[in-house]
Amino acid sequence: MVVDLSSRKEQVKEMIPPAFARHNRLVPIKDAGEFLEVGVSPDTGREVVNLLSLKLRKPVIAHSMQESEILELLQEYYGDTESEAEEIIQDLSSLGDEDLTHDLEKMEDLLDSDSEAPIIRLVNRIFARAVQLGASDIHMEPFREYMRVRYRIDGVLYERLKIPSRHQNSVVSRIKVLSKLNIAEKRLPQDGRIRLRVGSKDVDIRVSTLPTAFGERVVLRLLDQTTLFRGLQDIGMAPDTYATVEKLIRRTQGMILVTGPTGSGKTTTLYAALDKINEPGRNIITIEDPIEYQISGISQIPVNPKIGLTFANGLRSIVRQDPDVILVGEIRDLETAEIAIHASLTGHLVFSTLHTIDAASAVTRLIDMGIEKFLVTSSVEAIIAQRLVRTICPHCKEAYEPSSALLDELEIRKRTGGVTFYRGKGCEACMGTGYLGRTGIYELFLCDEEMEKIIARTSEAGEIRKAAVARGMRRLVEDGALKVLAGETTPEEVLRVIQE
Repeated sequence: MVVDLSSRKEQVKEMIPPAFARHNRLVPIKDAGEFLEVGVSPDTGREVVNLLSLKLRKPVIAHSMQESEILELLQEYYGDTESEAEEIIQDLSSLGDEDLTHDLEKMEDLLDSDSEAPIIRLVNRIFARAVQLGASDIHMEPFREYMRVRYRIDGVLYERLKIPSRHQNSVVSRIKVLSKLNIAEKRLPQDGRIRLRVGSKDVDIRVSTLPTAFGERVVLRLLDQTTLFRGLQDIGMAPDTYATVEKLIRRTQGMILVTGPTGSGKTTTLYAALDKINEPGRNIITIEDPIEYQISGISQIPVNPKIGLTFANGLRSIVRQDPDVILVGEIRDLETAEIAIHASLTGHLVFSTLHTIDAASAVTRLIDMGIEKFLVTSSVEAIIAQRLVRTICPHCKEAYEPSSALLDELEIRKRTGGVTFYRGKGCEACMGTGYLGRTGIYELFLCDEEMEKIIARTSEAGEIRKAAVARGMRRLVEDGALKVLAGETTPEEVLRVIQE
């Protein structure tokens, strides 16, 4: 008798443990009684099928399937990883602390999911769900009675889970084991990394722990190595801005700065620019803290202060490597700024970032650091200020009429004749938020001869900004307004990121 397993999820879980199925890209299709038919990825080895056959004590027939089909069936059979995490937390209540400590240290048979350590399963589910939702960060924050787990999705934090406080040390210890941190050290902050595979994605996770009143706080930054970065033409620049930037990044010398707060997409913009000019005839070297994505054809150096490899020291060495293009992850101090500017004046194109609220403020920041005005104007070719705004979910997009106050703040009231405004109603695809994905809004400041004269007279950001706008610079709020008029985002979202 042939049994279709799609309606027998519990039977599937008993037959093939979830961890084994996901790890080996294997999913049951039909149970014919005397033998089992399974779908496998082209990369799944024959030994995996043989192992399963030994465990089930009957023949297993394998059929090759696309990995995307397998992952879809795995999700259908084994359910939502978040609800599984909740179930694991419920199971933890029956275990004592000694059981949990033992679980952290012992190694189980991969096929024997039922006795797999619950803490390990819980941490795995937290990671898997974060990847499924496209989260950029996981925040694990201890309080008196529980540890809160939040995911940052499209720049906003959402609470997804609460772990009883009696289990938080075990969860943190598991993460420390994975990131090769000192489990015994709970009084000092620590930083580490985890490399893992979730579904078809290779994920690099940066781990940071911090002691608090109720235990260690853990923040994990997820970098999806399979997604890589978007091209310069795909990050949301208006056509005129893109055309100008595309010309700027092909210059042979000078400095191009990207500025904005943490999480505003500066690194993505820089990587997109480097990728655009990454050709065999150019020697491109970067120094970063840390390296977020590996780019083929580019030499990337990670900062390591423990051995004296700072931005400044690394930059000195890079200049001796005959580079055409240099990327300095961030200009943090006068020494780094001076070396970067000197490099830009001696035949190198230098990219870097600053933390300022807008483009004009970056000029003021360099001068405040101690850089002479004439050096700033001689070296800086352009400054790009940016923010990331959430885009409207295409699955629940609907027309609506925003308030006059919102339109006034965006300065688009006079241009709304015949324009339809949109928002997301909220659906399962966007978790009820109305937004799915993000795009950039930009402000491009060009340091031409006229601006050089203005900067020579004043270093006040307001005056520089006013002069740049008079010369045609589109401000962040105006670029955001264009995105609203194009139906890509909402007035509320643009104002949220600009006013942060």
